[in-house]
Amino acid sequence: MKLGKKGIIASVGILGVVLATMPLLGSDNQVFLIWWLMTLVLGTGFLPLTQVLFSSFTDKGWIFSKAIGIAISGFLTWALVCAGILKFHTTICIIVTAVAILLCWGIAWKCKVKVTLSVDQILGEEFLFLLIFLIWTYLAGFRPEAHGTEKFMDYGFMAAMMRSDTLPATDIWYSMKPTNYYYGGQYFAVFLTKLTKTQVADTYNLMRTLVAGLLFSMSYSVAYQLVIHMPGEFQKKRKNKLALAGGMLSAAAVVFAGNFHYVIYGLAGKLLNLQLGANYWFPNSTRYIGYNPENQDKCIHEYPCYSFVLGDLHAHVVNTMFVIVVVGLLLAWILRIRKEEAKSAEFSWKSSLLEPAVLLGGFFIGLFQFTNYWDYIIYYTVLLIVIVYVQIYRFGRNWKPMLLTILQQAAEAFILANVTALPFTLTFQTMVSGVALAQNHTLPHQWLVLWGLPVILLLIFTAAILIKYKKGFLHSSNSSDLFVFLIGMCGLGLVLIPEFVYVRDIYEDGYARSNTMFKLTYQAFIFFGLMMGYVVIRLITWQRRKLPKLIGGIGLIALTATFGYFGNAVYSWFGPVWKTEEYRCLDATRYLENVFPEDAGAIRWLNENISGTPTVLEANGDSYSDFERVSAMTGLPTVMGWYVHEWLWRGDTNDLNDKMGEIKTIYTGGEEAASLLKQYHVQYIFVGAREYEKYPDLNLEKLLSLGEVVYESTWSGDVANTTYVIKVNAEQ
Repeated sequence: MKLGKKGIIASVGILGVVLATMPLLGSDNQVFLIWWLMTLVLGTGFLPLTQVLFSSFTDKGWIFSKAIGIAISGFLTWALVCAGILKFHTTICIIVTAVAILLCWGIAWKCKVKVTLSVDQILGEEFLFLLIFLIWTYLAGFRPEAHGTEKFMDYGFMAAMMRSDTLPATDIWYSMKPTNYYYGGQYFAVFLTKLTKTQVADTYNLMRTLVAGLLFSMSYSVAYQLVIHMPGEFQKKRKNKLALAGGMLSAAAVVFAGNFHYVIYGLAGKLLNLQLGANYWFPNSTRYIGYNPENQDKCIHEYPCYSFVLGDLHAHVVNTMFVIVVVGLLLAWILRIRKEEAKSAEFSWKSSLLEPAVLLGGFFIGLFQFTNYWDYIIYYTVLLIVIVYVQIYRFGRNWKPMLLTILQQAAEAFILANVTALPFTLTFQTMVSGVALAQNHTLPHQWLVLWGLPVILLLIFTAAILIKYKKGFLHSSNSSDLFVFLIGMCGLGLVLIPEFVYVRDIYEDGYARSNTMFKLTYQAFIFFGLMMGYVVIRLITWQRRKLPKLIGGIGLIALTATFGYFGNAVYSWFGPVWKTEEYRCLDATRYLENVFPEDAGAIRWLNENISGTPTVLEANGDSYSDFERVSAMTGLPTVMGWYVHEWLWRGDTNDLNDKMGEIKTIYTGGEEAASLLKQYHVQYIFVGAREYEKYPDLNLEKLLSLGEVVYESTWSGDVANTTYVIKVNAEQ
């Protein structure tokens, strides 16, 4: 392993980023650096496995080893805790991770796996990862509060798991049952929090910035490999520069770009001095269909940059660091197969069953049932497509072994995926009500605004390579061309599906296609981002043809124009981020004293004095409201929380309505109050500003008689303006 000029430059860059953390992050630099060092340990620990899986990559998959390490060590801990074998404690997380790392290196030593690395390239990728990780962390510190949109839910899930030594944790908004949602993303955030002995108040934000850094660097690696293996006679130095450019373009398209809505309504509107440009609001690009013009077909079409700016730590966001591993894994498999000179014409159970890409692919796809169920369906389909292609390439017209291998690997991946998901599916009740034909369809101009750029580039690229490889596309085409074609077509399929069918849930009235379009097009955006960086480089460097070069140049301008969305969104949401003195902190709960001045002290008292997961009664409220601030900020379960969310998760509105009435009965001093507290195992009653607001006839005297006041704070000199935490008498 020799350190070259590029490695020295990257090393200096890494040192510069580390030194920059102090003036940029202040005291938050400690938790930031702890998490970075944690990724170094996990990446190194699982490097032998990654070396085998990504043997066809020039970097041997270094940057992927971080996400693979998080996935495997986190999964093992989760599975053992769910099975009741271990408790979800910091010590257990550390021990399980250490054992997994030792096993990984032990098996590698036993199997004589030789770890060889390109130091310059690894240091370059590490610099990119650390830089992007720092950029997003710095931005998060300008607006760190876990408040607004669905942040109450995301933070509440994390806070609940931090308190719990069993999994799944009790539902913070339905105290009698465990969580019935895809809590995997928040679980991995908590796992890393416990693994590093850090605090959830800081790591709520740190997790989403870590995901952004990993998604960028892994997307860069995928695109770099695509360009390095791109056809064409190039000098090595020029090929490396092109690979660097393609990697950066694709990674930026995935993590920093918006869709073309920003270019048309924001950038062009501003340049032409139109009102729509001056008033451009960055969420508009994710709420376009059904909103402009207004109709009864309201849809969601979000993408990573919007998520990272907004700050939700939702399932689909965290899972991006895992789905990109699957994409890289499948590319590595195709590159490896295409390099093999001899094509086996016979079926082999052993080689077919032990194919690393299928084994790890099946594991990750199973994990997706727990982290984001939609990705399980999407990426199992993508894996099947690659399995079919690989076996067609290997066996040609020898259909019998080809068909046997396809069926065996498809079944193997399916079985492995469902076994992996068992700790989740054994307690999860589906929220899906079936599939229906779409009654509404996107207006053609809106469809083109959102997805026209990548689709046009894809169609032009497809036409070009079909003409080039007309004698045999599947076998004679270049590996990179073929892979980009495959992921581009997968992206196209994902944006077309909601035009024909949708998955039914509770949002039928005016939002029928919303969730289906949201989850499918989110992954399409990632596929398109990876594709566009490569296609632009491929067209610009197309030899002896001027038209592809011209189209590639236009595509490059159009693609880079979408990067302006990042700047627009950042300024709109975070303000003047160039003023480092306005950086606040990473603490997601620091806002409590400003937003909930009446109740902040009581919430902090609960966090500091109450261990375990006793039920704390608070007033229930509508979704996205400020109700449930106690359960969300402490992780302590309450009898019932956000109504629509529990309706989606449970599907029983009669039960929810009953609970609403029973909570009111307790707060208003009904005769059944004591028995209801016992029925729901309530140990504490919270009486604060939202409870006084929700129940004007709140019977404070009756509530105080039900237990002992353990916290009391008057906020405006009136007994009716006093926050109480009442510990319910055990005899009640």
